[in-house]
Amino acid sequence: MFRHILRRLLQAIPTIFGITLLSYAIMSLAPGSALGVPDDPNMRPEQRAIMRERLGLNDPWYIQYVIWLTGNDWMHPIGFKDLDMDDNGTLDASLVRYGILRGDFGRSLKYKIPAIDLYLSRLPATAELGVATLLVSMAIGIPVGIMAAIWRGGAFDNGSRVFAVVGNAVPTFWLGLLLLMFFGTALDLQWARGQQCDKTVYSRQPCPPIQMRLEYLIMPTLMLGFGGVAGYSRYMRTSMLDTIHSDYVRTARAKGLPRRAVWVRHAARNAMIPLATFLGPSIVGVVAGAPITEQIFSWPGVGRLTLEAVSGRDFPIVMVSVLVAALLTVVAYIISDIAYAIVDPRIRF
Repeated sequence: MFRHILRRLLQAIPTIFGITLLSYAIMSLAPGSALGVPDDPNMRPEQRAIMRERLGLNDPWYIQYVIWLTGNDWMHPIGFKDLDMDDNGTLDASLVRYGILRGDFGRSLKYKIPAIDLYLSRLPATAELGVATLLVSMAIGIPVGIMAAIWRGGAFDNGSRVFAVVGNAVPTFWLGLLLLMFFGTALDLQWARGQQCDKTVYSRQPCPPIQMRLEYLIMPTLMLGFGGVAGYSRYMRTSMLDTIHSDYVRTARAKGLPRRAVWVRHAARNAMIPLATFLGPSIVGVVAGAPITEQIFSWPGVGRLTLEAVSGRDFPIVMVSVLVAALLTVVAYIISDIAYAIVDPRIRF
């Protein structure tokens, strides 16, 4: 097990670097600068040319990528401070970059604060929504899938299958807008219109404790949980149908065990083993955020922050979101493999 984990971690290193290279190449093709330099229309052409030269924006994109990755302080060991002194003799610290390998993602163009600090300040709000959605999806979807498999061919099974198809087919943004129009506009429920506060430490309108604003979780959780319940119920039904026809289930029924013991202790317990493969994507979904949902319900999370950064060309924020999602994906799938091996002793790496 340890050797497998170590091997997967070593394999993740080139994967992460490949993601950074591809992401930066895409950012370099987008309008603006991937190094986070605002395009000031009041800046004279000669000033803009000097600024681009000092920041290395005239270099090829792969040289800019190396600077973004490792920083530029090591490139000027002699006279670096003289290069970055302004007219008053003060060092322009914004021109000194230390690279993402040392935790420096640059400063947000819109908020004028470190991008990583802003991202981490929005993370708790996304985690609240993600955990609530995951709990609701599993608490409803898994029992529905088990009962649909037990009562296969009945009304409950047919109804759950129709619900699963509809849940996977209905766009989340359309469902969210319907919920917002019905509960927020028609019924005039203030809490259904979204959370009108900000959990970031830079906000002038901070949020109260979570126990005082649980009602704000209802609408976005319903929107995200609709598809989650459909997915878990459908997957659990398929896994349960495979399990109830196994030899050990038939043996348990032949021994005269109660039906509840057969379905719960033997069939359902083993049918949930494949759900360990869902653990990785679920962790990524908890932390990565839901941009559309957060935008519709004014949820102050990382998904909404990323969406605003993309539309506003705030490249430091975009790159933080991309790299955090990539790291979480790699780590989450490793955790998923480990969990699968723990719950199923038959698995040997």
